[in-house]
Amino acid sequence: MHRPRPTRLKHFPYIGKYHYSLCFITRARRRVFESRELASAASVQIQQTCELEMFVVLAYCVMPDHVHLVIGGLTDRSDLRRCVKLVKQRVEYVARKEFRVLHLWQKGYYDHILRSRHALEDAIRYVLDNPVRAGLARRSGEYPFARASHPFAQIFHPQRER
Repeated sequence: MHRPRPTRLKHFPYIGKYHYSLCFITRARRRVFESRELASAASVQIQQTCELEMFVVLAYCVMPDHVHLVIGGLTDRSDLRRCVKLVKQRVEYVARKEFRVLHLWQKGYYDHILRSRHALEDAIRYVLDNPVRAGLARRSGEYPFARASHPFAQIFHPQRER
């Protein structure tokens, strides 16, 4: 079943110091990130690209067939659309060149603008608990491709020692 491409809010700028919850889905829900090496490479590309594009990654989770992010713009020029485009391009480039995975992503992405501290905390909790709900981990913090840097997340979902 073909679902329409998600649309952005018509009158919202998507540029500036805003927080977002995002989800990118692999084409045909292929479970390409079951490869630990590819999931790790995707995590690195996400972190590096967001930093270059003036976003902080507050939480992320690379699931087998999709990626969740909670990010925040650091400057008045932080451009979500540009950041997402580059994240998806760079992850796809690595997937293609290093892992021979073609046509990685579905078109578009899902976004939710987080307008309150409560919404931000709920989004982080959702991202960190995603592997638990999917049966990939028993507790938050056990899944190797889910992390958070927001202080709230450290209190309620302590990261596993490495």
